[in-house]
Amino acid sequence: MKHIVVLTGAGMSAESGLKTFRDADGLWEGHDVQQVASPEGFRANPELVLDFYNQRRRQLLKVEPNSAHYDLASLETNYEVSIVTQNVDDLHERAGSSKVLHLHGELLKVRSMYDEFDVMDWHKDLILGDLCEKGYQLRPHIVWFGEAVPLIPKAISVCETADILLIIGTSLQVYPAASLMHYVRQETKIYYIDPKPAIQSNSQVTVISERATSGVSRAIELLKKFK
Repeated sequence: MKHIVVLTGAGMSAESGLKTFRDADGLWEGHDVQQVASPEGFRANPELVLDFYNQRRRQLLKVEPNSAHYDLASLETNYEVSIVTQNVDDLHERAGSSKVLHLHGELLKVRSMYDEFDVMDWHKDLILGDLCEKGYQLRPHIVWFGEAVPLIPKAISVCETADILLIIGTSLQVYPAASLMHYVRQETKIYYIDPKPAIQSNSQVTVISERATSGVSRAIELLKKFK
């Protein structure tokens, strides 16, 4: 089977009702990103950071995958499908996708401040005083600004094997994730789905200037012609 690699960003989940965090003025829910999404912000005001992610977690538990999530999951019938997402939600998994790589962490997981590999599932609010087994504070299992993205090498390896690349709902402005499209082979066909695309169509790239739900449906129709 051909291998489809899917890179997804915030626009993938927006139609499920999840906010895309960063507004046009660069603020996240009225906060500078350094306040709520950086190690420095957590050291300065951990209660603020925990509350920010508690609100995101509560919101996530109230929404459902949209048709684009389900359409991607259905591709596994006829293709090998690997999803590499910048999103921290679990909507791909809930829709049925079996191979999902979360570059920026997962909202429904937390980890120890002492051991980054001590990760556990977490579906409730996280507060100061919630400790790992060794007695250290738990933090959101999120890659904050200024932190390394440990799964990038694995994501690069996945992209290098792609026969087809779908890029959905991302501005291609956040690095290193935005660089992943450059690791596919020259003969790999790329479909880029976003209502405000950052690049134009060319011999390798087909741009679909639509939201995720309609754009993914259209891309799948085009895939049927690409054998």
